Amino acid sequence: MAADTSALPIILLPVGTDDDALDRCLGALDAGTPAGTRIWLADDAQAGPRALAIIERWLVRTPLAADYTRRQRMVGEVAHLDEALKACGDADIAVLAADAVPAPGWLSQLAACLARDAAIATATPWCNAGESAAWPRCGEFAPLPQDPERLARAAATLPPLHPELPAAVGHAVLLRGSARRRAGGLDADSYGSWYAAAVDLSLRLSGLGWRNALCETAYVGRGGEGGPCDGDMDALAARWPDWHARIANFLMADPLRETRERLALHYAQVELPQSQHDLFAPQARGR
Repeated sequence: MAADTSALPIILLPVGTDDDALDRCLGALDAGTPAGTRIWLADDAQAGPRALAIIERWLVRTPLAADYTRRQRMVGEVAHLDEALKACGDADIAVLAADAVPAPGWLSQLAACLARDAAIATATPWCNAGESAAWPRCGEFAPLPQDPERLARAAATLPPLHPELPAAVGHAVLLRGSARRRAGGLDADSYGSWYAAAVDLSLRLSGLGWRNALCETAYVGRGGEGGPCDGDMDALAARWPDWHARIANFLMADPLRETRERLALHYAQVELPQSQHDLFAPQARGR
């Protein structure tokens, strides 16, 4: 029986310039996301000829409900994302980094996280390059996991407590649409990177009483580390003078250490029977 995807968020994937990362991301999405899930590939005039060919082939065969748009002229990462988010109205949107590698079950787990607590405005999964949400070590970049299905199953066994993060992290974040609109969306005038704009939006949401939560039951890998554009950190410091100290204190205190260690223990112990393999990757297909 096909999964009911009507309650799942829309996926927003900005198309980057790394063709191999795009191909890997689309393959992971097909393998780990229920058929019929809505996804929007938004291209800020970034894709070259090879990427366009990859997208064209993928659109024909993907089981997802996919749309692709391309701007004639580049407007910049934050402005482009804000434009796309505004077009989605109050819908909940899962924004992926262009080089994200989602593990099986990622979107369903993020949606469940948002549903458990109406105060959660942003839900961020674990990542090998997730800064405050990094696994297996806080604040450190690690290679992509060799067995993402096993890791996804291990994460799904954790108690869904959804602890607070200093801010959402850019590898993957599920945004509650009503909260995002109330906070005013992204600030494309002040920031050039999604990295900084996501922090700024998170802090504004927090000021309005919303929560920025870790979805410890989900994992989304990433091919590299995201970062700010020139001037972004100065702009954050001017608007949020305590931000740098706050994130530094979080990384040093490492309040998620026990949760990360529990995930490592579950990962070491969990087995993935063949019957579960089909459950976690129902849409897997050769690429």
